[in-house]
Amino acid sequence: MLKSIELAGFKSFAKKSVLNFNTPISSIVGPNGSGKSNVAEAFRFVLGEQSIKSLRGKRVEDLIFNGGKDAARANRASAKVVFDNTRRIFNLDFDEVSLERVIHRDSVSEYFINGSAVRLKDIIELLASAHIGASGHHIISQGEADKILNANIKERREMIEDALGLKIYHYKKEDSQRKLVKTEENIKQVESLRREIAPHLKFLKKQVEKIEKTIEMREQLKNFYLEYFKREDDYIKAEKARLVEEKRVPLAELARLEQELKQAKEILSRSESKDVKSDEIMRLESELRETRLSKDLLVREIGRIEGEISYLDRQYKKQMQAATSVEAKKVDLSTVESMIGLVSQEIEASSNSSDLSLIKNTLNKIKGILLNFINENKAPAVDDSHKETEQEMATLRVRKEEVEKELIDIKNKESEFTAKYNSVKEEIEKEKDSNRDAEKAVFRIMAEQNEINTKLAGLQNREERLTTDENNFKQELTEAGVLVGVEAVRYKELLLEMMPEERGNQEERRKNIERLKIRIEDAGIGSSDEVLREYRDASERDTFLEKELVDLGASSVSLQALIKELDDKLTTEFKIGVEKINTQFQEFFSKMFGGGTAKLSVIREVKKKRRDTDLSGLEVGELGDESFDQTQAEEVSEEGIDIEVNLPKKKIKGLMMLSGGERALTSIALLFAMSQVNPPPFIILDETDAALDEANSKKYGDMITELSKYSQLILVTHNRETMSRAGIIYGVTMGMDGISKLLSIQFDEAVQVAK
Repeated sequence: MLKSIELAGFKSFAKKSVLNFNTPISSIVGPNGSGKSNVAEAFRFVLGEQSIKSLRGKRVEDLIFNGGKDAARANRASAKVVFDNTRRIFNLDFDEVSLERVIHRDSVSEYFINGSAVRLKDIIELLASAHIGASGHHIISQGEADKILNANIKERREMIEDALGLKIYHYKKEDSQRKLVKTEENIKQVESLRREIAPHLKFLKKQVEKIEKTIEMREQLKNFYLEYFKREDDYIKAEKARLVEEKRVPLAELARLEQELKQAKEILSRSESKDVKSDEIMRLESELRETRLSKDLLVREIGRIEGEISYLDRQYKKQMQAATSVEAKKVDLSTVESMIGLVSQEIEASSNSSDLSLIKNTLNKIKGILLNFINENKAPAVDDSHKETEQEMATLRVRKEEVEKELIDIKNKESEFTAKYNSVKEEIEKEKDSNRDAEKAVFRIMAEQNEINTKLAGLQNREERLTTDENNFKQELTEAGVLVGVEAVRYKELLLEMMPEERGNQEERRKNIERLKIRIEDAGIGSSDEVLREYRDASERDTFLEKELVDLGASSVSLQALIKELDDKLTTEFKIGVEKINTQFQEFFSKMFGGGTAKLSVIREVKKKRRDTDLSGLEVGELGDESFDQTQAEEVSEEGIDIEVNLPKKKIKGLMMLSGGERALTSIALLFAMSQVNPPPFIILDETDAALDEANSKKYGDMITELSKYSQLILVTHNRETMSRAGIIYGVTMGMDGISKLLSIQFDEAVQVAK
């Protein structure tokens, strides 16, 4: 129920004015120009009307009191309506609901519900739930009663939908359509983003697959290393122990023989029969000893050189591999800084631009700069370290040749001394003199020493090879730690028992490791962590966009289903509502005309609509009928409402044949019928009875009395018959100052006073 309306600064109501509506029918009367219709317009205003023209103004300022003879103009205008909400006609948990609108001269509008600032949308949705709007069937201003009859079928349908309370569905449908358009735009944007990152993601995926393959090879290499290091460590330890054991007996024998030789030499030196042959034996023995010692040193030197050459050869192969690898390429800092400078210039040139084509062009230029940088620096890395290694190997080979020549000379000398030694030995053996026993002993001892020294030389060679293996082992440990990580060198933690095997198996295992190392170096994993992180981020982004796309797709389907559901509900409730209106329309029409028939029909019209073609800049609809080309038209189907009437005792069946009074009665009957389907809390009738004669005014008065049982009525009228039906009459007057003032008469109180 409407309780009151309060005006302040609105049009001619300069001062605060309050109209209380505590009776079913309230009447507002006054002379022309007094401002009584401003009250009806104030209702439109506070309920959210946005058309200044419908409020009889051209600008927002026209709605604000503009001053009078003795009154200054107002800076704001406000209107507030108060409703009794005890029956919860509004979906608010308050027994009283107030709606207020305030406008200022700068055209700013403010809306309030129970004193709290809200949006216009909130006002409209709240009113729509109670079948109230800023304009329509429940606010009929002067001259608009005939509007529904003059409207086309589409406009008429909109009015009836408004009366049936179907606007809320239109709001929801329009809101859903806006959301659907936005959702489809978002879908396109997300799809565009996925297309943009797809090539980069594909590239990163290939890089990650390469990295994962490399990681797999590194894991395989780690396992190879663990077994290789375990076996190599066991072999070196066992070989060292064997060499110590194998050298123990020969060294002891050699010490014993050395002692015997010493004794034999002492005998020879004391012998009186010492002769030239004895001196010769002593000299040859000394020469042979020195020669064999020199030979052993040269053999060991050759072994050492060969070990160094072998190590350098492996290093040389690795360095050559790195020298031909693109991944190992190093670029000067100045070159990188130059490239960054070019990119920065392009970015700065378009940083403040919002032109999408310019930004795309800048990105293409940056891409070109980067590709050019890569191509210019794609040549294999220039690394001269392998040349130093090559020079070292050449030097060692020259040294080896020199030592080998020295070894040949020493061997020749050894052969020469050995031949002389054997000759003297044979001569001494032929002699039977007992003094020669010591000399024979010397020959025997030297022979045994030679045999033992030969055996020890072999052991020494094995020891040197083992030292080389141990050095290589340590070097391999260092490389493994760098290439694979510390896990590869934790071979001592392995609790596996290695079965004995041929040494060649370990050498084959080492070759497999070298081949795997080359494959890993060829892969050039570089900054794998950064690539993996970038791929993970890009994948997560793509997954998020994919999920977003699924959610948007589901939202689109849901919105389409909601729009269809709203369309179906609109269609169904509209048809049911039209049937209900027809029942009331027929009843009110019969009362107005004493019979006859009247009804609404849902029809569909097919119209020709010009296509939007380029005709010298003319817009659609500008061409006259003589230039209208049917081939340039398309058919458009519109569903709307047609009104059929049949007056009693007259052969009138169309609206065009009705007189002005008959049209007024018909429109009133239809408006009253519309208001009865979903009765609004109040109806405002602004001089809708102006065209009625006395007899029809009586009928009109009877109808509004009946209508007041369902909706509160506010009548702006000059008709005495209409006034007589009101419980309270507000009189609006205007003095010389141009300000509207209110007077009120409460008929119930007046009757009591009269009695």
